Amino acid sequence: MTTAHSVLIPFLPRRPEQVLPYAGLVHWTHAQRLWQGQSLMVEPHHGFVHAAGAGFRVPTGLGVTLMPLRHPYEAALQARSLALATGQPVVAGFGPGAPSLQRGLLGAPYRSPLTAAREYLTAVRGLLAGETVRMAGEYVSCDAALVPFPSPPVELGLGVLRPAMARLAGEVADVAITWLTPAAYLRDTVLPALREGAAKAGRPVPRLTAMVPLALSRTDRTPGEMALASNAVHLGLPHYIDMLRKSGIGITGTDRESDARALVEGRGFLSGDLGELVAQLKEYEDAGVDEIVLNVTGVAHLHGPQAATDELKTILAALA
Repeated sequence: MTTAHSVLIPFLPRRPEQVLPYAGLVHWTHAQRLWQGQSLMVEPHHGFVHAAGAGFRVPTGLGVTLMPLRHPYEAALQARSLALATGQPVVAGFGPGAPSLQRGLLGAPYRSPLTAAREYLTAVRGLLAGETVRMAGEYVSCDAALVPFPSPPVELGLGVLRPAMARLAGEVADVAITWLTPAAYLRDTVLPALREGAAKAGRPVPRLTAMVPLALSRTDRTPGEMALASNAVHLGLPHYIDMLRKSGIGITGTDRESDARALVEGRGFLSGDLGELVAQLKEYEDAGVDEIVLNVTGVAHLHGPQAATDELKTILAALA
């Protein structure tokens, strides 16, 4: 197996032209795909289409967009529209989001995020396959079909942190998308659950995509500072705290600076010189990851987008 390397836009774009340098990296290097997490500024679909209009028609990944923001019909329509606009494959990743978001947009949090994700991805898959989807589920109601039209492939991704969601991804997704997950945790916990779910459904094991936060060590940086700049919000979220503890990283959930240092020590955030980073990324390949997405969000937050672009160029060149 050859592990692919891809690029994450390391900030939330405020103008669509800010996407272009990162689309250019995918266009001009061996990077396979351009990824964007959920943004509440320039919406990811729009940023990617802007890049396509500027001449950077590259494969894209939505990792992940939040289910409460759009009905599955709209999700399927937007993903296919992105594939048509770019002329390239799309990985449309979805996740239920935090309970506070669910409550704010839907009136109440999902009683079962697993059931909500199963219904959502089942509806989107049927619509993209050209079916008339008739569903009256606990969370998804749909009696509709997309207007048929050929497009580049759209694969379905599911955001995965813990075993139950990984088993569900094995049943219903094409790609399992992880964030902040150490390589050993992917090898020992996530991949076995993916295989279990796929075996239950009698289907191939989904590909595993890992968003890996990292930064080169330099004299003007400390690893803990970079890890905190990259993941301060995640270190306070209960599902990330639980996952990191299950992976053997003893974070407190209250002392962010201490937790950031623990994240570095436990290989949830990668730091080192170029050779050390390449070796640490090899651990993800050895763990069975199909696609490593380079996430230099901490660099962008502390040193700006140009430094982040330069860092990605350096790391991609070493990985080529």
